[in-house]
Amino acid sequence: MDEQKVSPIKKAIDRVLHPKVRRRNIIVIGASAGGVEAITQLVASLPATFPAAILVVLHIPAHTPSALHDILDRAGPLPCAPVVDGEALCDGRIYVAPPDRHLMIDGDHVRLTRGPREGRTRPSADVLFRSAAYACGKCVIGIVLTGMLDDGTAGLWAIKDGGGLALVQSPQETAFSSMPQSAIDNVEVDAIVPLAEMPALLMKWTSEEIEAEGEPSMTKGMELETRIALEDDALEKGVMHLGPTTAYTCPECHGVLVKIQEGPITRFRCHTGHAYSMQSLLAELDEEMDDTLWNAIRTFEERVMLLREMEKTAREKKLENDAEMLAKQAETAQKRMGELRDIVMKPN
Repeated sequence: MDEQKVSPIKKAIDRVLHPKVRRRNIIVIGASAGGVEAITQLVASLPATFPAAILVVLHIPAHTPSALHDILDRAGPLPCAPVVDGEALCDGRIYVAPPDRHLMIDGDHVRLTRGPREGRTRPSADVLFRSAAYACGKCVIGIVLTGMLDDGTAGLWAIKDGGGLALVQSPQETAFSSMPQSAIDNVEVDAIVPLAEMPALLMKWTSEEIEAEGEPSMTKGMELETRIALEDDALEKGVMHLGPTTAYTCPECHGVLVKIQEGPITRFRCHTGHAYSMQSLLAELDEEMDDTLWNAIRTFEERVMLLREMEKTAREKKLENDAEMLAKQAETAQKRMGELRDIVMKPN
C-alpha cells in the first residue's frame, strides 16, 4: 500500500492505542490598551472549526460594564457568551474575563474568582496564563497583544516553563507596545508576528500532535500562586516561602512583600496575596505618592482657610495681636502650599 495512504491510518490507530498523544487546544490571550481591536481582528480570522478553546483577558475597570463578549461573538464564526463559573472548557469557544474577576482554568473547566489583584489588575493575564500552564502544561499557547506595562510576561514565562508555546504581537504594529515588548525582553518566545499572520500560525500549532510523556513538573510556587488566585488563604498556603522578604510594602494592603525570581523576571507578592512586577509596583507607588501629595495640598488649603477664618474672628473681637499672629501663620502655610504645588505640577 502507498506509504502516503498508510500514514494517516497509522496516525489514527496511534491516537487510539496511545491516548497520551495530544494536541495544543488551549489558547490564552492577554491584552490591555488597544486590545479590543486587536483581539477582534484575531478571532474574526479563525474558522468555525478552530480546534481549541480561547480564553481572553482584557484589562477592564472594575465597575465598567463590558461588551467584549458581544463584540467577539459578532466578529467571527466562533461563539462567545458570558462565562459561567465552573462551566466546562470546549474547543471552538471563546471565554472572556468579566470586569473585576480573574478568569482561570481549573482542571477541565473555567473559574471566575475575586482573588487578589496582580499587577494592579483583576482580571489579570498573568493569573490566567499561570493557571493554564499549571492545569494544561504543553497544551497551552499563550498570546500577548498590545497593552501598557507588563501584565502577561510572568504568565508567559510560566507557560514556557510548563512546555507550552509563546506568541507575541509585533510591537511595531501595536497601539501600545509595553506588554509585547516586555514579553519579548524576558521570555524566550516562539514567534513574534503581526496580527494578520497569527491565525495561520495558530492553525498550524493546534493541528500538531504533542507527546504528553515527559510533561514538565509544575513548581510548588506555581501551584501555590494558582491556589491563591483561586481564593485560598495566601498566608496559610505559604506565600511567605515564595522568596526572601523585602523592604517594600504592598501599596494596597501595606503588608510586607516577598521577592520572587523567575529567570530575569523579578516579582513581588504580599502575605494577603497581592502581586506586582517591578513595573507595576513602581506605577502603584507613583500613584500613591501623587495621591499623598495632593492630600498634603488639600490639608494646607484647609489650614489656610481655617487660619483666615480665625484671623477674621480675632479682628471682630478687636484681638489685633492674635489676628496678626494668625495672618502670619496663614501666609507661611500659603507659601509652603505653593512650593508643594510647584513640585506636584512639575513634569517628571
